Amino acid sequence: MYDTFGAREILEEIRSLLADPEINRLGPGIEEPAWDSPLLGVSRGDDPLYAEFQETIGPFYWTPLEAFRAGFPETGVAASDLAVVVWALPQTAATRRDHRACTTLPSRRWSLARHYGEAVNDRIRDSLARALTDAGYPAVAPARLPAFGRETSERFGIASRWSERHAAYASGLGTFGLCDGLITERGKAVRFGSVVAAIDLPVTPRPYSDRTAYCLRLSGKECDVCIRRCPAGAITAEGHDKERCFAYIRETTMPFVEDELGIPVASCGFCQTGVPCESRRPR
Repeated sequence: MYDTFGAREILEEIRSLLADPEINRLGPGIEEPAWDSPLLGVSRGDDPLYAEFQETIGPFYWTPLEAFRAGFPETGVAASDLAVVVWALPQTAATRRDHRACTTLPSRRWSLARHYGEAVNDRIRDSLARALTDAGYPAVAPARLPAFGRETSERFGIASRWSERHAAYASGLGTFGLCDGLITERGKAVRFGSVVAAIDLPVTPRPYSDRTAYCLRLSGKECDVCIRRCPAGAITAEGHDKERCFAYIRETTMPFVEDELGIPVASCGFCQTGVPCESRRPR
């Protein structure tokens, strides 16, 4: 147990979990890691962006305080007492290489990372929330709360009560691309996790003021690679069609992965590989 808990200790906690080959593995009996070294970002619980997200997405969308109170309903904590801690887990070079070569059906490594790698991410969420709480900083992982789930946004269609991509944007980790993926310094081929904790942490500066600043096309450059990479035709110059995207996963990739791995996995991610923003922020 740490004497104090700051951003450095939180990052060390995540790194120690990823350094354990019994935790960070691509699947049962596979010694290969699911994730590369993480990125970390922090934002305040009363950051105005979270109120903007709720107003834009819908009233069902949690602010950090609402997520925290879903886990600690009797608390007297205010939004200003909270920190939102977000991490990005980059796909490994091997996973990106395999998936980059695919065009219509996902690579085995990508599907394993989507299923077993997300179990690793859940382990991080649970372990970090528990470690912070045990150290005297009550914490919840919103995506692990029983009340977490999907809703229908009047403006955006399918949406969740808590978006770790939006929390990552608020926490200085990156900006959105045409396909709705978040482009970080390590690129777009990443998964996110988050906790909301009653702890005072320095925030991560946001080196951007535009929500799409890192996307080449939305910054006025010539790029249509993610449009061409999408086998469902769900990405166009107008943006990302979620319904069409999910239909392709449900009807095509999920049955394929179930035949291949024996488990249904919502695996796709073609817009995250073979693109200029796969593993870095385009300059």
